[in-house]
Amino acid sequence: MASLPLVGLPTDSKPIGPHPFLVVGEKYVRAVVDGAQATPLVLPLLQPPLPAEAWLATLDGLLLTGATSNIEPHHYAGGDSWPGNPHDPARDANVFGLIPQALALGMPILAICRGFQEVNVALGGSLHAKVHEVPGLADHRENPASPLDVQYGPAHGLVLTSGGLLAEIAGDREVMVNSVHGQGIARLGAGLQVEAHAPDGLIEAFRGNGPSFLLGVQFHPEWRVVENPFYLGIFQAFGEACRRYRLQRQVGSP
Repeated sequence: MASLPLVGLPTDSKPIGPHPFLVVGEKYVRAVVDGAQATPLVLPLLQPPLPAEAWLATLDGLLLTGATSNIEPHHYAGGDSWPGNPHDPARDANVFGLIPQALALGMPILAICRGFQEVNVALGGSLHAKVHEVPGLADHRENPASPLDVQYGPAHGLVLTSGGLLAEIAGDREVMVNSVHGQGIARLGAGLQVEAHAPDGLIEAFRGNGPSFLLGVQFHPEWRVVENPFYLGIFQAFGEACRRYRLQRQVGSP
């Protein structure tokens, strides 16, 4: 696998027993291997952050994963947090440094759920802290008591932007996706274009307006990626972008 592109995945802070651990969901690692045909490289997110330059000089792509935590509201002028709102300050501190540096390099980025929201906030956008409490918007949360296959099963349709990347991947203007999130985009960040809306109008996907691959999705295409042609197509497009970036990086090396 040494010749395959390297894709970095950030860790999340998680206590296991009395000890703090840095973890990444296996489904994301599997999706990089099976969907993007790339080699996953786990990036330990500590506080204070480690210098990101060495990572970025080695990587061919960045997968910003979903997580059980939410971005702290002060990062998007969202007011005070509330009891029970799970946070990961180390991840916040790291990704808001990683994202602009990766974008400046033109590195391919695929951002999922929390990662989707991170890119939006990093580019000056804002979030609905509780989508289900916003008038006119639906409840996009899963039922945690349901089996995982139900939680990550088809939940609602998406209307894909005509001429967009996702419409090209899907070969259609409408697809079904899962829905496992409580927060969502309120104001789109600078330099982003909408790729898909949910039936209630909530932005569910965006892409960057520059030449580099930047795709963010609110849903979870990593779930059983090889069994869903649309989800697989997303990771295949990301993997191809990583291979192009790797080749450009190698050609540009002294």
